[in-house]
Amino acid sequence: MSLIPDIVESWRAPARVLRRHLDRPRSEAFVFTFLFTFLLISFVAQMPYASRMTFFQPEVPMSQRLFGGFLGSLVFIPISYSLAALSRLIAGVMGGRGTWYGARLALFWALVAMSPGMLLMGLSLGFLGMGTQTLVLGVGVFSTFVLLWGLMLREAERG
Repeated sequence: MSLIPDIVESWRAPARVLRRHLDRPRSEAFVFTFLFTFLLISFVAQMPYASRMTFFQPEVPMSQRLFGGFLGSLVFIPISYSLAALSRLIAGVMGGRGTWYGARLALFWALVAMSPGMLLMGLSLGFLGMGTQTLVLGVGVFSTFVLLWGLMLREAERG
């Protein structure tokens, strides 16, 4: 599996990429690797903003800011599993025939597919700080994530 080409292809054909991953042998470690990859990339994406904030508020060292971001990433793990379970329950009520595994895979791969947007958001926050530009970019990144996740979840729920 090559990660970068799959991310690029996910922006054009998210259902096809997810179907390829669903056709692999089931492995929880494989799915968790996607979540871990996203958490690692989102942690790296926080660094420019942490650096900016340390420049403006030197009394809080960058290491403390990054450690806080790391702890926040750890809190995201059970939240993401719960969100995947909730999406599976809602899809099941709406007639979906997928599995819990497919719902987790759809969410975690959608997060990985959005990692370039996370990196862009981190750079934007690092260079521009909070403002209208970063708000618009954040809304765009989040909207794209929701769209990709919805398309992938629909594919996973086809059964």
